[in-house]
Amino acid sequence: MDFKFDERLASLQFEVAEFAKNELPKDWIPPTLADGGESGDFEFDMAMAKKLANIGWLVMSWPREYGGQGASVMEQTVFDLEIAYWGIPGAMMGTSGVQWVGPSLMLFGSEEQKHKYLPLIAAGEKDGVWCTGYSEPNAGSDFANIQTRALRNAGDYFIDGQKIWTSCAHRARWCWLAAKTDPNPSKKHRGISLFIVDMKSPGITVNPIYTYYGGHHFNEVFLDNVRVPAENLVGEENKGWYQLMQALAFERRMVAPMTYGNCKRLMEELVKYVRETECEGFCLANNKVIRNKLADIAIDLDVLRLVAFQLSWRIAQGEIPTYESSRNKLIGDEVVRRIAITGANILGAHSQVDRDSRWAKLHGLVQGAYLAFPGHLIGGGTAEIEKSIIAQFELGLPKSY
Repeated sequence: MDFKFDERLASLQFEVAEFAKNELPKDWIPPTLADGGESGDFEFDMAMAKKLANIGWLVMSWPREYGGQGASVMEQTVFDLEIAYWGIPGAMMGTSGVQWVGPSLMLFGSEEQKHKYLPLIAAGEKDGVWCTGYSEPNAGSDFANIQTRALRNAGDYFIDGQKIWTSCAHRARWCWLAAKTDPNPSKKHRGISLFIVDMKSPGITVNPIYTYYGGHHFNEVFLDNVRVPAENLVGEENKGWYQLMQALAFERRMVAPMTYGNCKRLMEELVKYVRETECEGFCLANNKVIRNKLADIAIDLDVLRLVAFQLSWRIAQGEIPTYESSRNKLIGDEVVRRIAITGANILGAHSQVDRDSRWAKLHGLVQGAYLAFPGHLIGGGTAEIEKSIIAQFELGLPKSY
């Protein structure tokens, strides 16, 4: 079997690489895993998003009627991989606009919602930047336990609650938010609804959460009697759980190619480092332990790449994957963990200094990966959640809940 790209995919890969070389600063340092794909310069991120939109790449796989190019899932996967490899910021329109808000609105949104919100994302506008209001202080993996409530009063909903770990909330114009609309459902997950919330609404407070890496990507969001028009309800009331499962499937599809791209770049930096660095008179590249660890990671990276394209291939065949996204996330999480720990072991104390220090190595990429990987293992679903999905849908085992 030939796993090479066909001419169309190879051309796209080359074009994205040329775009990165021509449009990114010559001294460009890719965002680390701890940066969440943001450069720290919002204006620059949005300028890059606008350039991607003008080329037709930002939402390439969306239908043309919504501003896309009707590109294949395989093309989207190649694009995601290259974006992550080169560290091109702005490609997600917040943390969710391109990858799951847009596709979910196409499935569940009203015609008015589609015409209002999708063009803003597709055009790379600041008013097309989104955040996602899922997690709460007492509801992460146990998502059905969310306490944020939306009460209907005449033609509006009024929302009260708190969200946490809300990536890009300080930049976003809109929030894709889950809230309880039925206080006494027969089962917890049956009383959840999805809303589009204007982040400029009175009653919203956004507080930064600074990571131990020193970055500001996460936030906590407080909602105090926030008025949301009824037309901002997505789909049917109390049916949000099922829409969320689809949105999470969209989210998890892009995890493998993005993780591969990030880790491939870091892997190349590590290989270059060990080839050029000596310790006690010997080149690190000749150390058998280091060689074996890097070789193992290289194999895992190839596996991650293959499963990413296998999932895309299945979708392209019109099939509906069930467990594959969870499988891919588990594999990607393990790759991130191993490359972070191995990189820290190779660099030693140099991996622990601030990336702005003169003692920092590899632009702080290893430090960013090392500090970010524990959170990476949790975001989008813990290993226990992913394994439960695999057990149920691939192995046919009974539900664990």
